[in-house]
Amino acid sequence: HLASDYARVVQPFVVVLADGRAYANRDVVPPALLRSASAVMARLALGRPLPRQRRGGGREGPFFFSPIILNAGIAGLVVVPPGPPPLLGALRELGPMLAGSAVLLLAVGAGAAALLIFGPARRRLREVESAALRIGAGDVRARAPVSGADEVTALARSFNRMAADLQERAEALAASDRARRQLLADVSHELMTPLTAARGYLETLGMPELQLDAATRERYIRIIEDETHRLERIVGDLLDLARLEGGGAGLRRERVSIDGLFARVAARHERVLAERRLALTRDIAPDAREVPGDPDRLEQVLQNLAANAIRHTPDGGRLALGASRHGASIHLTVHDSGPGIAPEHLPLIFDRFYKADAARATGGSGLGLSIVQAIVDAHGGTVSASNEDGARFEIVLPAEIPQPR
Repeated sequence: HLASDYARVVQPFVVVLADGRAYANRDVVPPALLRSASAVMARLALGRPLPRQRRGGGREGPFFFSPIILNAGIAGLVVVPPGPPPLLGALRELGPMLAGSAVLLLAVGAGAAALLIFGPARRRLREVESAALRIGAGDVRARAPVSGADEVTALARSFNRMAADLQERAEALAASDRARRQLLADVSHELMTPLTAARGYLETLGMPELQLDAATRERYIRIIEDETHRLERIVGDLLDLARLEGGGAGLRRERVSIDGLFARVAARHERVLAERRLALTRDIAPDAREVPGDPDRLEQVLQNLAANAIRHTPDGGRLALGASRHGASIHLTVHDSGPGIAPEHLPLIFDRFYKADAARATGGSGLGLSIVQAIVDAHGGTVSASNEDGARFEIVLPAEIPQPR
């Protein structure tokens, strides 16, 4: 019973009775332990007393022993090896208990960590998910809250950058759609005007009951011809603008003489300048004799601006063409002595079909200044308008031909 009751004790031991029976608390007992127990019991069976120092407990070889006293006699002996229990036995006995405790502790720790660490993170991830769903539903202004400095915060920041980019693109797309609708409306209006006029005069000429004299008939035909030319100019300007803005119009890159550009502008408008007594001056700085670009397109820009200036300058006025260099840029100016541009029209004069008289429309189509801006943009420059004792248009172009990358 002693060995059975203490079978769960980690330390191995053997109980040897006086009749030679032995009981152990292990399935496998070191042989030396059994030999030591048998030797001590044989000594006791011969009636040889144990040494004094071993009564009640002693040591035989490497083992400790203690006699079992029953009715003043020795009934048996308990033999135990010295030192700590074997590691394998300890693990076998205590392992299940320790493993159960470890699993329980791990479960409790994992639960606490989930509540303390992953709980807030999960809540913030749900907020990012909510913002994503709002964007998917069309709310491009939705943003995820940003707090802390962990991976969830980095994710929220990246999401917000993506959302801002989507919002910017959505706004640009909406603005483009509005511009497209407005352009369609403007084009329809501009095309309908000459078409309606031409059709009206054609119907008049085709009435058999209406007797028209030769002079009236000739005048009607001339009006129809003018409206047809006007329609042709509008369509041509639209195609030209579409090619420029779409990149379909290839530009040459060469050194262009500014003096030659100014001379061709003056020659083209020489008759109108003389009839209206307009003085044209040209001022070219010594370091601004040339500009890189497409000579035909740059002349088109100057011709449009000069025609616009002449149209809005009173008789006897002045028109000045200038060229100067500022650092790495060439500045071309067209300046007149007219009434100038109303301040409310300045931000709009480069828009398509903007033809308010004070806004300096550059021709019947209302596309002249839009074409000017498109050509200058294609050259990598800028164009602006201001009032300075009249209207002043300034074109800024790179002074050198850009090197290919």
